[in-house]
This record gives sequence, structure tokens and C-alpha cells, in this order.
Amino acid sequence: MATSTLTVEQPGALALVEDLGRPGFAHLGVSSSGALDRGALALANRLVGNPASAAGLEVVMGGLRARFDAETWFAVAGAWGDLRLDGRRIAPYSAARARPGSVLELGIASRGVRYLLAVRGGLDVPPVLGSRSRDTLAGLGPEPVRAGDVLAIGAEPAASVPLLDHEAAFPPPEGAVTLALLPGPRTDWFTDAAHAALFDGGWRLSDQADRIGARLVGEPLERLVTGELPSEATVPGSVQVAGDGLPTILLADRPVTGGYPVIAVVAAASLDALAQVRPGQAVRFRHA
Repeated sequence: MATSTLTVEQPGALALVEDLGRPGFAHLGVSSSGALDRGALALANRLVGNPASAAGLEVVMGGLRARFDAETWFAVAGAWGDLRLDGRRIAPYSAARARPGSVLELGIASRGVRYLLAVRGGLDVPPVLGSRSRDTLAGLGPEPVRAGDVLAIGAEPAASVPLLDHEAAFPPPEGAVTLALLPGPRTDWFTDAAHAALFDGGWRLSDQADRIGARLVGEPLERLVTGELPSEATVPGSVQVAGDGLPTILLADRPVTGGYPVIAVVAAASLDALAQVRPGQAVRFRHA
């Protein structure tokens, strides 16, 4: 049962309700979805005493302005930028208490891409297939947040707000981000030179990056097998290589099948870091 609300005055570029997703429905054509930086959402939730899976807001690049109608604990993790409550700067990765009428503002991110905002009690929107996440490809879950939306906040959990040292928090890196790779199901479709280039190449994230996939730019990867591939299952982190030889890393809202060969798979432990890579930022790979 909702006990309070959060009124969104400005959503920024894109604000979505996300939890840890809806796994287990790939056989119905439904991807797992959920927050792209799962660790940041889980940590923000723990900072306010929520279960790690409680629904929060994923805000791309900031610009969010929202008003609390009641006293509410909240925390912001993920991207790094100027955070203010009633005009006063607050620290990321720490629990803060809003009073009735308090206004939270997430400035434009200076590091990283996605803020994760957790409120004590979690956002209480209707679940779809067991999750409150927005799937941007399938259109499942709550609509993207708009100015004027009033988001219900659930009942407070039994756990208290923990006392944690936020000094250990650090911003996403500005330089190259290294991701761990596992072999993909179609490694044999590519030349030895392509495999070497995958790990040695100077990859950068293109501006074609969203919750469905992240396309990289660099030297094209040469295929050994040039035939067409029947569609087969995908997983988060699948590195598909299109006909032009450039890789795309499939993410939470990906289609559950794909017809491009998958040369490798980004390890699950590296996907949170990928969620915070900005267009133009360098990406490197290492063997998992």
C-alpha cells in the first residue's frame, strides 16, 4: 500500500521505473529488462533499508526535478553529478532524508550516464509479469516518466536505514573502461585476426547506445564464415557482429533472439560498468 508520493516536475532526458527485471520469460519473447546498472540500484536500495530488488528510477544524464509529499529517505547511486535537496548539495551513495515539500534535483552527470534513485519503500507501480521495470523494446511496464507524474511510494520496510560510510563511493571512470569477455557461441565464424582485434582494438562507444544495445566503433572484425545465420537465443552481454563487422553489445531490453553471429559475451560482472560508459569513451576487452 502506498504511503507517500513523489511528484516529478521535470524528468530530464529519460527517466524510467526499473527494478532488477523479469527473468524467466524468454520463451514468451520477453527479455529480462531491469536496471542497466544493477549494482547501483541494489546499493541505493540497501542504503535506505529496501530489498535490493525494490523499484527505483533510472535517470539518463540527469535533469530530474522531483518533489516529496512526505518525510522520505532516499539515495542516489550510479552516475556522478551535482545532487541537491532544497538547493543544498548532498552526497551520492548516502541516505538522505527529504521533508514534506522537499525538492530533489539531479544535475547533468559529469561522470557516467545513469543515475539510480531509490526511495525507502520503493516505487509502487503496478507490476507486469512480476516486475515493475519498463522494457523499452517490448513496451511492457510503466510508461517513461513525464512531467506531472505522481509516483506512489510503497510501505516502509521492516529494516532500518543502515549507517554506512559513503566515502568508499567513487565516480565512474573517465578513461577507458575494461570489460571481461567470455567466448561466444560463434567464435569459429571469425578469423584469428578478428579475435586479436577484439582484444587489441581501440574501441569506442558510439552514439547508438541505449537499453537495447551498445554499438562500438573501431576496425571491423573479419568473418571466416560469410553465410547467413538462423536466429538463435541471446543473453545480456552478447556481442553481435553485424554485416559491417562492427560489434553491438546486447543489453537488458534486447530481443531474445538474433540473427547476427555472437563472437563473445560480456561477463555479467562487467555489465554495470558498461551501463555507465558515455558515447565516445574508450572500451577495452580482457579475457574473463
